[in-house]
Amino acid sequence: MACFRTPERRAIPARWLYDQAGSELFEAITELPEYYPTRTETALLEQRCPDVAEITGKGGCVVEFGSGSSTKTPHLLRAVAPVSYVPIDISGDFLRQSAEALASDFPAINVLPLEGDFMGDLVLPEGAAGQRRLGFFPGSTIGNMVPRTSVDLLRSMRNTLGTGAYLLIGIDRIKSPDVLVPAYDDSAGVTAEFNYNLLRRINSELDGTIPVQSFRHEARWNDNYARIEMHLEALNDIAFEVAGEGFTMAKGETIHTENSHKYGPRDARLMLRAGGWVTVAEWTDPKDWFALILAEAKPYQSAP
Repeated sequence: MACFRTPERRAIPARWLYDQAGSELFEAITELPEYYPTRTETALLEQRCPDVAEITGKGGCVVEFGSGSSTKTPHLLRAVAPVSYVPIDISGDFLRQSAEALASDFPAINVLPLEGDFMGDLVLPEGAAGQRRLGFFPGSTIGNMVPRTSVDLLRSMRNTLGTGAYLLIGIDRIKSPDVLVPAYDDSAGVTAEFNYNLLRRINSELDGTIPVQSFRHEARWNDNYARIEMHLEALNDIAFEVAGEGFTMAKGETIHTENSHKYGPRDARLMLRAGGWVTVAEWTDPKDWFALILAEAKPYQSAP
């Protein structure tokens, strides 16, 4: 987990933002007044999960990819009443804490936490075998990936869940930068701390000597790619080491730490189709800021 160097840029995969401290900071971000996605999606889930259950049926297994604190999950669990629930997350301690809380709140559901990186094909726990599956991927986390990687992930989810499974996914819509940029650069500085925590993690886990105070958090809208980008900008010329390897950065140079792509309705459906999913229902909020899409993994067809 060091800076990935190319001739054009320096970048670190966004998944490394989420250790225990990073996960806690992100949960704090979701409660900020500027951060609209969580409250908008939560309201949609409260309204539409009964519709999801009507389409998918009750029972079966809910598999949540990147579950975090699972704060939105109860809305879905109450509606579809699954036999089992498999939360998947890369942050093990955070995963176990949230899984224990949900197991306490839903004693009739078999909660089977799975620690791991959901970016590849996964083998679900034995307790989920043979059950109809509903994948859950809220938070517009799909937007953190470049489109190629998003499609690869959707294909992996299809492989993990199987033909006939459903996927309920949250996707953030394109909107004014006046709304988008403050959501990723809040006035309280919580998102900045979330970004700085990545540098602190590198220093702690990889014997890094990064001068955290020499960086500035920046969120910018890249209209060409329809995404918010998070960067760490060097405030002066610096030199540091990570895992014994030396790095230098000039003043103004940045480390690109996260993307948050935004999608129009047709863009989202096309991306899902490329990943092996067919949209069967879609719901949005009154402002059309955020979408919940329910898709199905239908059998592959070799011809029209």
